[in-house]
Amino acid sequence: MIGRLNHVAIAVPDLEAACAVYRDALGATVSAPLPQPDHGVTVVFVELPNTKIELLHPLGEASPIAAFLSKSPAGGIHHICYEVEDILAARDHMKAEGKRVLGDGEPRLGAHGKPVLFLHPKDFNGTLVELEQA
Repeated sequence: MIGRLNHVAIAVPDLEAACAVYRDALGATVSAPLPQPDHGVTVVFVELPNTKIELLHPLGEASPIAAFLSKSPAGGIHHICYEVEDILAARDHMKAEGKRVLGDGEPRLGAHGKPVLFLHPKDFNGTLVELEQA
């Protein structure tokens, strides 16, 4: 069921500084900031040959990333995202396995314009998992 690693998401307190690290120090291609008001974040994608890094910065005080940064002010890994062929079949499989799907269980459009779901970190060794329709 699980497909390729789509991205690793890192919450950052200073989006501009984080972009500079990846662009200037590491020589990566870095996208322009993309506000995602439905998710309360601004994202930047760092393109790698085999996957992406998603830099997350709070968009508003109600952002889940603002809450994350209040606990980890320096930032850190927020979630990992795997591609799945069929998001609804993956959701149903996760539920049948006793895994918790966050929110109302219905996919929402993610930053790539594709349906996504999040799975509870307590069911995945302390890691928040995002599933994205391939």
